[in-house]
Amino acid sequence: MAQETMLALIGRCSGTIAAHAQGLTALDQAIGDGDHGLNMARGFNALAAAAQEIAALPFGEALQKAGMTLVMTVGGASGPLYGSLLIGMGKAAREMPRTSAEAAAMLDAGVAAVKARGKSDAGAKTMLDVLVPVQAALAAGAGPAQIRETADAALAATRDMRATKGRAAFLGERSVGHLDPGARSSALLIHAVCDVLEGL
Repeated sequence: MAQETMLALIGRCSGTIAAHAQGLTALDQAIGDGDHGLNMARGFNALAAAAQEIAALPFGEALQKAGMTLVMTVGGASGPLYGSLLIGMGKAAREMPRTSAEAAAMLDAGVAAVKARGKSDAGAKTMLDVLVPVQAALAAGAGPAQIRETADAALAATRDMRATKGRAAFLGERSVGHLDPGARSSALLIHAVCDVLEGL
């Protein structure tokens, strides 16, 4: 079951990123290097190509392998950050979580790894502005519908934030008024994961 679920997760996530790559790039052109969509698509295409090999591993090892794949193939800051997220989650969960509390603990470990790698936290207009509230919602027992709503609201909130990390930080006040590309890709991936888990 875990192997089938991992294959479904990789398929849905890679498909979601491919479908939204242009939109992610457009967001990044406004406040970043303009390559977020392209970089993410390259990384998730690599994940899709290695899906069978990754899914054959025990759940925790599969997450770590997926994380390393992203580190090696996604350019810019996104590769190390998304890679750290998955590697941190994989180290925290040998087996697929059976309860929302276990899932929350796994995601908490991943978020902590992203914070450490990026030397950042929520409020800096980054992917953490979606991941942190989603983790809190999961820890509070939220179901997929609430998780999606939390991710969408958190993403929308990045529009009015001033970036203090990454390339966007150089824009200062001009970063206000734009959604953060990393927060957008995080929200997209959270929707994809919820879609798969609802279908189990």
